Amino acid sequence: MILWFTLVVVVAASVAGVLCVVLGLAGRRPSDLTVGALALVEVLLIVQVVMAIVAPFTGNTPTGSALEFWVYLVSAALLPIAGVAWALLERSRWSTVIMGVAALAVAVMVWRMWAIWTIQVA
Repeated sequence: MILWFTLVVVVAASVAGVLCVVLGLAGRRPSDLTVGALALVEVLLIVQVVMAIVAPFTGNTPTGSALEFWVYLVSAALLPIAGVAWALLERSRWSTVIMGVAALAVAVMVWRMWAIWTIQVA
């Protein structure tokens, strides 16, 4: 993993999460803004998947468990999709909050993935 890209994903997911939680608690239903914020997070996660596939071929191998890393990455990539699906099925303020919680969980998971890739020694 690359530190600067990890920070971009963590910041984007955190901003999207806080935005969705605040708007949800303010009573706003899911909108283009909140769904778009999670779509941006999902695009960044797809880029991360591609980078994680290419990185070992360039000499950037994980120091921790590759299986644990991939479980985190696949799970993180599914969270925004699940949050948006929930929001589209149940259009209430609480679905906006759920999208925010999903985005905040992605931020934590991406930071943990960076730790698995760079710090842990298997």
